[in-house]
Amino acid sequence: MKTMPQPAEVQRRQSGQRSKTQPNPAELRGIFGANLRQLSQSAVSISALCRDLGINRTQFNRYLASESFPRPDILHRICAFFGVDARILLEPVEDLRNKPGSLLTHPYVADFLGPSLTELSEEDFPSGFYRFSRGSFTDETRFVVGLALVTRDGGRTFLRGLEPKESMAHLDMPANARNREYRGVVLPQAEGIAALVSRRESATTSFNYLSRVSTLSNHFFAGYSVRTAPEGITGRRATRMVFEHLGHDTGRVLAAARTSGFRAAEELVPFHRQQLRLDQPFA
Repeated sequence: MKTMPQPAEVQRRQSGQRSKTQPNPAELRGIFGANLRQLSQSAVSISALCRDLGINRTQFNRYLASESFPRPDILHRICAFFGVDARILLEPVEDLRNKPGSLLTHPYVADFLGPSLTELSEEDFPSGFYRFSRGSFTDETRFVVGLALVTRDGGRTFLRGLEPKESMAHLDMPANARNREYRGVVLPQAEGIAALVSRRESATTSFNYLSRVSTLSNHFFAGYSVRTAPEGITGRRATRMVFEHLGHDTGRVLAAARTSGFRAAEELVPFHRQQLRLDQPFA
């Protein structure tokens, strides 16, 4: 007696094969591991990244090596931290970030805002760590000194850093790394760069503009920062800012980190203090 021919999909299942449109677990682990390795490149270190994510280092290494999948709650934490979604399991990061539909490339504004999305060269604004100083938005008598990390991915330039712990107290928020972290996108401008920066899940944004300062070292940028806040709110809404490129010099970066936080004017780096023009009101 003849057996009826089986559909191709049934034959594939019985022979242990899967549809080409359904990656097997090993393929999914490979895609996820490759994406996670790429996303982790912007971290100061894997140990610091694991602390920020609240994930065991050994288990995180298994994700990186494509040996294991995270639980759904851990996957959600990773996606939220890096600003991606669950397609990280199926598609390369470059494809996710280059999908059409970006707000700035919408046809209505593409000819007006689109030029700002052109690639920013390393010469114009190098990658690496920066020490910055600016007036505090919450205390007009003091200044904020901090570190920011500039990285590049897929032809785009990004900025990342941590708010001072004291700033979290003003906002009545826990001073953990997740709440303190801010990120932004850096865009080329005719005479410098602009950066739009915000904390995770925050409804406020700061706009920063910087242009290169002519010095022998050629690694200073000065400009200003403006926060989105009602006019009647106490504290500054706009203040001068100076960035100093430190690159990846571990000694200089660690030394700068030790001076981060709220500082009095006399505690600022002399050249920073000069660029902030403390004797002149911001206009």
